[in-house]
Parts: sequence; structure tokens; C-alpha cells
Amino acid sequence: MLSYRHAFHAGNHADVLKHLVLVHMARHLAQKDKAFWYIDTHAGAGSYALDSPAAAKLAEHREGIGRLWLRNDLPPAVGDYVDLVRLANPDGRLRIYPGSPTFARCTLRPQDRLRLCELHSREVLRLRENFSACSRQVVVDEVDGFAALKGLLPPPPRRALVLIDPPYEERRDYERVVLALKDALQRFAGGSYLLWYPLLSKLEAHELPPRLRRLPAARWLHVSLRVRTPAADGFGMHGSGLFVINPPWTLQAMLQESLPWLRQVLAVDAGAAFTLEGEAP
Repeated sequence: MLSYRHAFHAGNHADVLKHLVLVHMARHLAQKDKAFWYIDTHAGAGSYALDSPAAAKLAEHREGIGRLWLRNDLPPAVGDYVDLVRLANPDGRLRIYPGSPTFARCTLRPQDRLRLCELHSREVLRLRENFSACSRQVVVDEVDGFAALKGLLPPPPRRALVLIDPPYEERRDYERVVLALKDALQRFAGGSYLLWYPLLSKLEAHELPPRLRRLPAARWLHVSLRVRTPAADGFGMHGSGLFVINPPWTLQAMLQESLPWLRQVLAVDAGAAFTLEGEAP
């Protein structure tokens, strides 16, 4: 896990889907005056230079945010997300991609708080640098996010958006996300949880969604976006998915509008597709 650096993948198709939903959920929580916490278990560096050696090596942003950058037909929620990327690139050139904590910070009010967990020593240094000007609102911890989550729930305001976004480089991450959500629901059943996972040919990736559906959550929404046909050799990520517990009531309609557009714009080949399913009481 400590070898993973998100800079190699910043702004790719998976980030587009994840951050589109993250922004929508944070906006929804902010509609009420009462404060809430944003908790990120794997926060990364918080911001990424797309011309850095790491990001330029794979240039995955070209098949992600790069395909949205110059379009003028963005669905409303996609437009809101892209506008936040534009804030990080005021000269109009796509050179910086915000990480999840930065998207969250852009949507939060003064009364809200961010608790950011990151275990990679280099990433946590950059994360602290990126949020040094807002230390009253943001706490950065160099800690295992799975372990730290137990001590953060329930948060003092009893309102929270929790992003669980591990790298899945280790097989045990698939088990840990299920256990983390199960424990979180016992501690704080009313929280909003956003879990990201990769679409891979691995057995663990295929088995994860059914395991998530069996969690004791009254309301959930499951979305996936595939941008290419899975490789014949089983190598590589062909899409990504999100499992949302206690989603805002507006999320499903937003995705029904945005997903067909994203499938068309982000498709690499004819294998592009999406799924959207949910359960409510």
C-alpha cells in the first residue's frame, strides 16, 4: 500500500466519476445550516501537477478530465465538477488536478471540518503543504485511514461524508473496506459513505459489489462506469464503481442524467457501459 502514488492516475476516468459524485454529495449536505465533517481515509496529496514526471508517465488524465475540459455540452452536475477543476487552473490550461480533499474543501462552509488520513510519508507532507493555510478547518493525520475511522465516528455534529478510497494494491484491501463499512454503520448508521473500487478482472473485484449489497444499510446506491472492453489477458482497469450508503435523494436522478453522457464521452471502445442500481426503505 505504501508504494501507491495517485499522481500516476490523477484526473483519469475513475477520478471523473468519483469526484462528480463527491461534489454532488457535499453540495447536498451543505444545504442545511448544521455543520458536517468530511472524512477521507486515503487522502493522497490533495493536488496533482499533470505535467509532473509521475502524471505524465501514463497521462491518464487525457482519457478522463482531458476529454471534458473543452466541451460546452456538459450536463449540469458535470459542469459543476469541471468548474471546480477550472478554479485550480485559472489561466484556462489544464495543468493541475485537485484531489478529493480539495474538491471537498471547495464545497464546505466555515462551520464544516475536514479530517484527512494518509499513511504515505511523501503524500502526507504534500497534503499538509496544500492545506497549511486552513489549519483551523483541516486536520491531517499520518495514519492508517481504516484504523483511524473507528475513532472519528460518530463525529461531533452527527453529520458526515466519509470517502473510503484505498489503492487496492493489496488483496486484503477488499476485505478491509467491507469490514470498515460494517463497523462504521454500527458506530454511525446515519452517516453518508462513499466507497470507490476499481473494475478489474480479479476475483476479489467481482465479489466486492455483492458483499457490499449485503451490508446492513437501509439505503444504498451502486454505480459503475466501464470505459473499455476488459483486456483478454485480464490486465488493467477497465472502469470503476462507487457504492454509496445513505445517498442524497437527488443523487440517482443526477446520475441517470450524467451517466449516458459520460459513457459516450469517456468511451475508449464499444465495450463502454454503465450500471445504476439502488435500494431504499
